[in-house]
Amino acid sequence: MIHLAAADFAAAVPGGRLGGLDVGTKTIGLATCDSTWSFATPATTLRRTKFAADLGALRSFVATHGLTGLVVGLPLNLDGSDSPRTQSVRAFARNLAVLDLPLLLWDERWSTVAVERTMIEADMSRAKRAAKIDSHAAAHILQAAIDALANLPR
Repeated sequence: MIHLAAADFAAAVPGGRLGGLDVGTKTIGLATCDSTWSFATPATTLRRTKFAADLGALRSFVATHGLTGLVVGLPLNLDGSDSPRTQSVRAFARNLAVLDLPLLLWDERWSTVAVERTMIEADMSRAKRAAKIDSHAAAHILQAAIDALANLPR
């Protein structure tokens, strides 16, 4: 089931590790967090192909890491409205329903910019930034979501 509110997602997830996805047109950045939802860690970047292959890779990722829910970055416009890219990510999330995991769509405005700025400040080369930006953006998205989840009343 797809959730837009952190509280609804938290109620649907039985606990355990979460995964974060930064869904792009060419790649999907992946991240995980610990079972206490304290910190997110970049994992890997998948090169997108056909949805069936993407789904197989995501299914394997979920199984390997024992994930109980996914946080998917939602690329809203700066004013909060949807764009064609937003609609594409919503459709991708709907197609992930076959994984039978709770999904949280999380506002990802500025996530890639924030991550790239941090990488530049760390004097990371362009090549290294290009290789790591998507998984780090997924971790940034996931960290924002688990920070919000941690602040919910229990």
